[in-house]
Amino acid sequence: MKFTLSIAMNPLDQLGELARAAEEAGFSSIALPDSLFYSETVSADYPYTPDGSRFWTEETPWADPLVAAASMGAVTERLTFYTSVLKLGSRNPVLLARQVNSVAALTGGRFGLGLGVGWSPEEFRWCGAPYEKRGKRVDEAIEVLRLILDGGMVEFHGEFFDFDKLRMSPTPPSKVPFYIGGHTDVALRRAARVADGWSSAMMKFDDLRDTIAKLRGLLAERGRAEDPFEYQAVCIDKFGLDGYREQGDIGVTDIITMPWVFDGLGFDAEVGPKLDSIKKFGDEIIAKIGD
Repeated sequence: MKFTLSIAMNPLDQLGELARAAEEAGFSSIALPDSLFYSETVSADYPYTPDGSRFWTEETPWADPLVAAASMGAVTERLTFYTSVLKLGSRNPVLLARQVNSVAALTGGRFGLGLGVGWSPEEFRWCGAPYEKRGKRVDEAIEVLRLILDGGMVEFHGEFFDFDKLRMSPTPPSKVPFYIGGHTDVALRRAARVADGWSSAMMKFDDLRDTIAKLRGLLAERGRAEDPFEYQAVCIDKFGLDGYREQGDIGVTDIITMPWVFDGLGFDAEVGPKLDSIKKFGDEIIAKIGD
């Protein structure tokens, strides 16, 4: 069982201290959220709240996840960093490959790429990407990313992206794992087809159990039942040693959490109490989970 610290919606000037504290407490990773901007109005529902509303405001702070990974990587030695998840649909995969290459090199290979399609039509259109055919475009973008990140002189000629031979150096020091986010059947099939793992948004335990079982079936259909595969989970109704062990029993390999929430602290709390919460979580949970 691994534990990942989420830094979603935290003040940017706290990130370095939070990363160092997480490393000292025994966390394996930092989960990096992604939000490009807050549009005054949005023409689609947010898919992970019951009423479709956004649970953040126009003043909520967000860091570019790749910049944040490079920054926190510079003040840590063992922590890995992964996007949870980056909205690929509104981005150009060639430009993104350059960024991922750089972060992987700067962190010594301590970076994973969690990918989703994205839900807001405004993020697509205002960044110059079509909202239509977004799923097919993302599938092709994943092909482009993997092709470039694997190194060497490569070319690609597809429906959405087209380029002649190019190379990006340096090649990442180790393979960059891809994790796919999303709860829909399309997202789960994408994860089984191309990913090294799957990353949940907020889910109840029973839904999480059913989703993992479905993913295992999809992996088996593709002959991948024995392949290493990560299940990164944000479970909203099972906590504490017993709750985390129950998550492990259904297949969760990586628990994404924010310890200060359990101590009644908000996203905008001062950093000192958050550091105390991280240390307490390390002492009371991470150090004892294997006992």
